[in-house]
Amino acid sequence: MTITQDTTEIEKLVATVQHAQQNELPEEFIGLFREDAIWTTAHGKRLTGRDEIASFTRQVLPGAGAEALASYEVAHVLFIRPDVAAVKVRQRRVAPDGSYLDVAEGSPLYVLSREDGTWRIAAGQNTVVL
Repeated sequence: MTITQDTTEIEKLVATVQHAQQNELPEEFIGLFREDAIWTTAHGKRLTGRDEIASFTRQVLPGAGAEALASYEVAHVLFIRPDVAAVKVRQRRVAPDGSYLDVAEGSPLYVLSREDGTWRIAAGQNTVVL
């Protein structure tokens, strides 16, 4: 794949994160992770392995969008190797009517690895911008 093709695939992965979050689809979100992934929530909770990520996601995702949703936009991609990328994401809170809310943004960093031709989340750290 070319850098342009890989970047497009990474943008699709981030769009899938948004879709899964906005539509409260835990299984779609969980499917984006490597088996041995690590994930840290915006509030600092560390989750290790897809099973732990899955358990947490199934508890918190249903009902999470009742008051507001989030949009996810790729802000920067750094290819560390052809099969490893660090991806900076801009996360903004969105009202049910689609308007952006005037609240702190999120600034996730995803480390992705390409496994059998598919980009997967190997590590993620979500951070609230103060």
